[in-house]
Amino acid sequence: MTIKQLSVFLENKRGRINEVAKTLSKHGINMHAFSMAETTDFGILRLIVSDVEKAAEILRAENFAVMLTDVAYVTCHNESGALAEILECLSDNEVFIEYMYAFAEGDKANVVIRSGDMNKCVQVLKECKYDVVRDL
Repeated sequence: MTIKQLSVFLENKRGRINEVAKTLSKHGINMHAFSMAETTDFGILRLIVSDVEKAAEILRAENFAVMLTDVAYVTCHNESGALAEILECLSDNEVFIEYMYAFAEGDKANVVIRSGDMNKCVQVLKECKYDVVRDL
């Protein structure tokens, strides 16, 4: 099972990320995780939020370019080697990772993975006995 991630395309201008954060906050949408990637002219803000459909609708209404993407959201122990084991499982099963980001919360770590074949990615993670989150 995958979850939906928001990808918001932003001009490289001061305050643009804050505008997204304030807009979501104003509508009671919580950001669980995010990652920012940039080029010279624009950036891509990738977000895992509490209500993805509402967030997409609100941001589009505010003239943000938004895309929804399927990703795997995996939890594991926050300890040395845990991420390496996940990556080895995927690599051994020939799952290509387009991008990923992670964050830790106490003794738990959370990993967001985008693969070229999301069905295979989730299947492999489950076969390797990893906790693939279905809903946040």
